[in-house]
Amino acid sequence: MGFQFDEFADSYLTNLRQALDELPKEALRAFWEQVEATRSEGGSVHFIGNGGSAATPSHSAGDWSKELSLRTIAHTDNASSLTAWANDTDYSNIFVGQLSTFVREGDLVVAYSGSGNSENVVNGIRFARETGCRTAVITGDLDGMGGGKLAQMADVAVVAPTGSMEMIEDIQLVVNHIIKEAVKAHNGL
Repeated sequence: MGFQFDEFADSYLTNLRQALDELPKEALRAFWEQVEATRSEGGSVHFIGNGGSAATPSHSAGDWSKELSLRTIAHTDNASSLTAWANDTDYSNIFVGQLSTFVREGDLVVAYSGSGNSENVVNGIRFARETGCRTAVITGDLDGMGGGKLAQMADVAVVAPTGSMEMIEDIQLVVNHIIKEAVKAHNGL
């Protein structure tokens, strides 16, 4: 028997719905509270991530700066800076290098990572914490790792309850929109 697209799509959607239903609401609330605190104190939000999880920071920064009037930087968007830090130091320093120029105490650094173990993202969150920034990660349960190192070191960890990289990335964008829309609703924007 050949490939059954409808069955495949139904299975994917069923599993995605289940993961969305099981998102930890307390972690979502804590993330929203971090954004609200950063916004009310006049801070900036810095986004970092790799691969597919590098596209969501760009999307998030665009949404949040336009719709929330919030200063945001997607440190995944500056190819010259990324490659300079990678070439002149090491790829594991690409976010630390950029954050060292831009972050200030009280800012919020948000990391998107499927596994929660990408060395450059882990280093970025470590640096952010050492600098006095708030930290949040949106990751998944890839390989049963429960959000990896990032989930253990960030102030807030939203861990998508799935081991599917694709669904983790789907959920990262959903989380971006939940938080943005909650800030808008709360502030009458």
